[in-house]
Amino acid sequence: MLCDMPDAQVVEWIREKFVAIAADLDERGRRRWAGAEARSLGWGGVAAVAEATGISERTIRTGIRELDDPHAAPADRQRRAGGGRKSREQEHPRLIEALEELVSSGTRGDPMSALRWTCKSTRALAKELSRQGFRVSHTKIGELLRSQGYSLQANRKTMEGKQHPDRDLQFEHINTRVGAFQRTGQPVISIDTKKKEPLGNMKNPGRTYRRQGDPQKVKTHDFPDRQLGKAVPYGVYDVTANEAGVSVGISHDTAEFAVAAVRRWWRRLGSARYPSAKRLLITADSGGSNSPRTRLWRCALQSFANETGLKLELCHFPPGTSKWNKIEHRLFCHITRNWQGVPLESHQIVVNLIGSTRTEEGLEVHAWLDTTQYEKSKQVSDEQLAEVRIQRDPFHGEWNYKILPTA
Repeated sequence: MLCDMPDAQVVEWIREKFVAIAADLDERGRRRWAGAEARSLGWGGVAAVAEATGISERTIRTGIRELDDPHAAPADRQRRAGGGRKSREQEHPRLIEALEELVSSGTRGDPMSALRWTCKSTRALAKELSRQGFRVSHTKIGELLRSQGYSLQANRKTMEGKQHPDRDLQFEHINTRVGAFQRTGQPVISIDTKKKEPLGNMKNPGRTYRRQGDPQKVKTHDFPDRQLGKAVPYGVYDVTANEAGVSVGISHDTAEFAVAAVRRWWRRLGSARYPSAKRLLITADSGGSNSPRTRLWRCALQSFANETGLKLELCHFPPGTSKWNKIEHRLFCHITRNWQGVPLESHQIVVNLIGSTRTEEGLEVHAWLDTTQYEKSKQVSDEQLAEVRIQRDPFHGEWNYKILPTA
């Protein structure tokens, strides 16, 4: 019957059958079905099935051989062992070696580690390998790099530089003093200056929700505006109450400005929360406006102690360890997240954004604008410094000391 049909009609008839069952056939089944159809047609069957289905004549003949020899391809395999296209590594035995030579000069991390990474792109590596005579795509380069233990990674800040030999002992000392103050109901605060922010309609890192296609338009260049100035946030974080007061200055970050921020926190928040307080523990880093080496810092603290009658105890973190100060990861990071993507155009906007910072852990932030103009490089005489009632701790007195109020 098939022999009486025109060739075009035979091809169409085979195509209809193939379309009906193609989705249910795997590679092995498709190959054997095509072989069976071609064998049933006799002479010219291979060409007809190839035209109708798009399967290559070579594949159809392989299917016929498998039908004639049941052991040609095991039932649990799609192909015979070793069948299929050879991998690039087999085609080019030196491919991995050549790839290692290219990335070795850009390798980062410990070469003995199981995980390494390279800063060269897969496209650049594929282009160079092609120039050397290897046929390989950038996708295959990525697969080879992963198989050799490479991955894309960002930088990680872990190198702290030279560490003081008593760093850990100072941490333990600070923790001990904080615990002692908290057990007796005395206030403990962590202080520091946040990064100064230039004011103006400038890009602020981060994103915020707006109507699609309507981004906030800001200046192309972030040049400081002398008329608008800058914002200088100085934070005072109450470790026990999880509450903070931030003074936003408009001039310079000096020791007087730092103590003024502590004074403002005490008057507006601390004195009401700790009405029976006799002492105040302050933890800070060892640099900037609250550096223990600054004469003005000690004199300003003496004035604050005299005004309030509080015995001030200071504990400074060793140089290079300011990130362990609690204010860094309990206050400043939340402020940054709260104002991300919002241009800081004025001091009032900065104050409002800081004051609206809240967290699920109950952090409450208050912010105030400090309009005082603080003098830079203010000198303190030896006579003024001699009036400071300072008691240094036997353990690293340059970091741990008390400022006592004048009797």
